Amino acid sequence: MAVFHGSKVKIFSLSSNVALAQEVADYIGIPLSECEVSHFADGEISINIGETVRGHKVFIVQSTSAPVNEHMMELLIMIDALKRASAREINIVLPYYGYGRQDRKAKARQPISAKLVADLLQVAGATRVICVDLHAAQIQGFFNIPIDNFRALPLIAEYIKKKNLPNLCVVSPDHGGVARARSLADVLGAPIAIIDKMRPEPNMCEVMNIIGSVTGKNCVIIDDMIDTGGSITAASIAMKEAGAKDIYACCTHPLLSGNAAQKIMDSPIVELVCTNTIALPDEKKFPKLIQLSIAKLLGQGIINIIDDQGVSSLFG
Repeated sequence: MAVFHGSKVKIFSLSSNVALAQEVADYIGIPLSECEVSHFADGEISINIGETVRGHKVFIVQSTSAPVNEHMMELLIMIDALKRASAREINIVLPYYGYGRQDRKAKARQPISAKLVADLLQVAGATRVICVDLHAAQIQGFFNIPIDNFRALPLIAEYIKKKNLPNLCVVSPDHGGVARARSLADVLGAPIAIIDKMRPEPNMCEVMNIIGSVTGKNCVIIDDMIDTGGSITAASIAMKEAGAKDIYACCTHPLLSGNAAQKIMDSPIVELVCTNTIALPDEKKFPKLIQLSIAKLLGQGIINIIDDQGVSSLFG
């Protein structure tokens, strides 16, 4: 049994990002607790918790990244197991929130899947959710339990500042990301530009225009996630044609679906700076990729929650 600051605490990792969970546990100074995830012959998931959790504050680290549905079911089954084992608190550390892009009805008869995920977590028995850079801030309103949306931007900003890039410009890859780009630009003391694009269909992008000047500037494109890499590479090509110098891409969540890694390698992007909210297999790692760890941010957040302290100071 781990006692931390007078509280009985356990940290579990499911299968999506064990390395990050271990880093978080090491930062806090308590071991990962024993949990076995197995599958029946037909694919059903079974979870066995190898130690008592009665009366404990429990934290589960699990990103609902690909395979999204399997990782989501692992999490829901784990929450149910902890609830039935009389855990005092069930805190979900969800570095990447799957289905976060389905946060509204863009067309008639579409689901709001991000709300459905929130309902599932709450009904299963979660008592708190900790996320990193939700795709849409309004997802926080889908929950009737406490939710903390941590920001990776300070970590990314610190990395970019250390590069001492002259004549810098921060670029938003679309109109929806302007606030994020403005936040980074304010830290770096740089102007912003905006990529005006349209999507003929999901995961396809066509750059229409660049709002602002990138000519002769070192550019940093900032987004919350990179999935197929189509938007970010199309933007980098358009910026290079407009006279930009070195182009850096930054994001919190590196989904890198399909051949995204190859697209970025073949593009004018010098580096892709991201975090480890998603564990990347070796085939998705490439020379231009720089992955920063958010373990310290999550670990300190967990410590503050255990001690009933605020977490807003971590977002500066």
